Amino acid sequence: MRHRKAVRKLCFKAGLIKQGLTHDLSKYSASEFIPGAKYYQGFRSPQAQEREEVGYSAAWLHHKGRNKHHFEYWTDFADGKRVYVDMPPKYFAEMVCDRVAACKIYLKEKYTDSSALEYFENKTDKEGMNPQTCQRLRYYLTMLKEEGEKKMFSELKKYVKENKKRAPQ
Repeated sequence: MRHRKAVRKLCFKAGLIKQGLTHDLSKYSASEFIPGAKYYQGFRSPQAQEREEVGYSAAWLHHKGRNKHHFEYWTDFADGKRVYVDMPPKYFAEMVCDRVAACKIYLKEKYTDSSALEYFENKTDKEGMNPQTCQRLRYYLTMLKEEGEKKMFSELKKYVKENKKRAPQ
């Protein structure tokens, strides 16, 4: 609940009202809620603990397949090859909000404006991400680190508004 509230607040800053209100509703499904409660630790995602104990996270597989703000959702196959699709702007912006909120929740008082960029650089499987999405994410997280939250969310909101007509809704 704290994570959803933090994402909602950031989505509103980015002009994503509907997404702020509906973010991660799949977490209330039995497929995600039960493992979330079982593996909850408070300092990292319950999915990490599920992976350690089971070898994979069924909750994550369910979650990423239903939530377009995860870059893993935008993976397809064409001509026998894996294709990484550039994320549509509104889902990309929600992903930024999600990442920043997660850092704030898990790091608590240790959070800084560089936390999301550090997590991205050190723990994100960038090979599984579309190159344009990856470059854009690095750009906004670097802006957050160097110019602060107010500037970054202002620019992110502008990006979404200027690219509203692009890609599926």
